[in-house]
Amino acid sequence: MSLLAVLLPVAAILLVAYRVYGGILARLFRLDGNATTPAVALRDDVDYEPISPGLLLGQHFSAIAAAGPIVGPILAGVAFGWAPALAWILLGSIFIGGVHDFAALVASVRHKARSIAEVVRDHMSRRSYVLFLSFVWIALVYIIVAFTDITASSFVGSQVLENGTSVSGGGIASSSLLYLILPLVMGACMRYLKMPIWLATVIFVPLVGFAIWAGQRIPFDLGAALGTTDASAQKIWGVLLLAYCLVAAMAPMWLLLQPRGHLGGCFLYVALFGAAVGLMLSDKLVAGDSQIRYPAFTAWTAKSGSLVPMLFITIACGACSGFHSLIASGTTSKQLKSELDARPIGYGTMLLEALVATVSLCCVMVLPAGDPRTLQPPNFVYALGMGRFLEILGVPTALGVSFALMAFTTFVYDTLDVCTRLGRYIIQELTGLSGKAGAWLGTGLTAGAPLFFLLRPHLDAAGNPVPAWKTFWNLFGASNQLLAALTLLGITVWLWRTRREAWVWLVTGLPTLFMYVMSTWALVSLTLPKFRSAENGWTIPADPVPWAGVVLLVLAGVMLVEAIRAILGENTPPRASAAGLPAAGAAG
Repeated sequence: MSLLAVLLPVAAILLVAYRVYGGILARLFRLDGNATTPAVALRDDVDYEPISPGLLLGQHFSAIAAAGPIVGPILAGVAFGWAPALAWILLGSIFIGGVHDFAALVASVRHKARSIAEVVRDHMSRRSYVLFLSFVWIALVYIIVAFTDITASSFVGSQVLENGTSVSGGGIASSSLLYLILPLVMGACMRYLKMPIWLATVIFVPLVGFAIWAGQRIPFDLGAALGTTDASAQKIWGVLLLAYCLVAAMAPMWLLLQPRGHLGGCFLYVALFGAAVGLMLSDKLVAGDSQIRYPAFTAWTAKSGSLVPMLFITIACGACSGFHSLIASGTTSKQLKSELDARPIGYGTMLLEALVATVSLCCVMVLPAGDPRTLQPPNFVYALGMGRFLEILGVPTALGVSFALMAFTTFVYDTLDVCTRLGRYIIQELTGLSGKAGAWLGTGLTAGAPLFFLLRPHLDAAGNPVPAWKTFWNLFGASNQLLAALTLLGITVWLWRTRREAWVWLVTGLPTLFMYVMSTWALVSLTLPKFRSAENGWTIPADPVPWAGVVLLVLAGVMLVEAIRAILGENTPPRASAAGLPAAGAAG
C-alpha cells in the first residue's frame, strides 16, 4: 500500500474535522468577534500585544509543535506498529487535543489572558491553584530535560547516508547558531525600521535556508575543539542550551519569541509541503519509495510497556498535549486580536500538528521491519525519512537531512525558552517575588533543575548508560498527559459552574476522564517498579526521578478531590460576567 493512501485521507479527515467540529466548538463556546480581547484592552507592547492572526498562528504552531509530533509518533510506530499510532493521532487530535487547546485559549481570553492555573483558582480553590502551579513546574522541568538532551544529540557525531555522503552534527550546530541570530535581526528590523511582516518573511526565510546550507560547510565540532568525546560534547551542548534558555526567557517577546516563532512556523509549513509533494511525486515516479513496509501492528507489549496505556503517553504532541495549554494561556492569549481567531489558532493548529505527526510516522512506515534505522534516535529517523521525500524534488539528500535536523532543532528552541519563561512566571507567582530579582531567580531555578538531571548519569536496568531523553521521555509523556487531564478538568469545572449545560460532560468531561485514566495508569506503571527490587522487595530509590512521579500523582489526586468539591457546589458558582462569558445569543 502507498503512503498516499494514508496521507491524503488523513488530510481530508482533519480538514472536515476543522470545518465541522471546529464550527460546533465555536458555537458552543460563543465566540464573539465584537468582544474586546485582553491583548487589545491591556496592551503594553511587552506581554500584551495584539498581532495579526497569520503571524500568531505561525508563532503558536511552532511553539506547540516542537519535537513532540516527531519523536512520539516515531517511537510509538516502531514499538506498536503504525496503525495504532495513526488511530490515536486522528481521534486524539480531533476530539481531545483540539478541544483541549481551543478551550484553554478561550478560557484564558475570557479571564483577562491569565493562565489556566488562575482559571482553576477562580473556579475551584486557592489550594487547587498552588497544586496546579506546582504540577506544571515539575512537568516543565521534564520537558526541558528531554528536549535539551535530544537536541544536543543532533550537534555531535555525523550521520552517513545511503549514498555515502554524511551530515555533520557540527554542521547542524553551526546552522543552529546562525539561525538564532536571524530572528534577533528580524525583530529589530520590524520594531525599529517598521519592516512589514511580508517583507521580513521574504528576506529572512531564504536566509534560514542559507544558514542550513552554510552550516555543513563551516561545521562547529565542539568535541574536536575541546579535545573531548562526543558524549562529553553532548553534555556541554546541553549546558549551553540551558544557558540560552536563561537568557532567551528574559528577552522581550518582540525581539525573539515573535520573529522566531514566525520563522519556525514557516519551517513547519515548508516541511509539510515538501514532504507532501515529495510523497506524491514518489508515488508516481518511484513507487518503491512510497510503499508501506513497516507492519501495521507489531505487538501488544514492547520494551516501553503495553500498548494501553503507553501509546497514549508516548504520542503526546500530535494527539493531545498538556503543554499546549501553557502556550495557549501563557503567551498566545495575550496576543489574540479577535475571539474568532481562537478557532484557527487553538483548534486548527492542533490538527496541523496531527498532520506533522502523520508525516513523521510515514518516516517509519517506509522502513522494513527489523531495519537498523529504526534503532536510531527519532530525530535521525525523521531526518532520514524527510531527506528521502525531499530528494524526489531534486533536493540533495544531505541538504534534505540537514534541513530536517535543523527544522527539528528550530521547533525545540521555541519549546525550551517558552518553557523556561513559563517556569519563571510560576516561581514568581508562588514566591510573590517581582521585579528583576524575582525574574532572574525564577528563570535560574527553572533552567537549573534540568541541569541537575541532565548532568547526572542515567543507567538502564542492566547498568548500561542511556541518554537522558530516553529516561525522561515516558515520564515527560505521562506527566504531560496528566497535565492535559488537569487542564481539561479545570475547564470542565469552569464550564459547568458557569453554563450548567449537558454538552459540557460530553465535549470536555469525557476527554478529561480518558486522559486522567491513561496518564495516571502510565505514571503508576513507570514509577512503581522503581520502588521494588528483585532481591529485597520494596526499596527506597536514591534516584529523584521516581519521587517526582510520586509527587505528581499526589498532586493530581488532590486536584481531583478539589474539582469534585467544586462541581458538587461546595463553593458559590461565579456570575457569568465574572467568568467573561458573552451573552447567550453571541456566537462566532
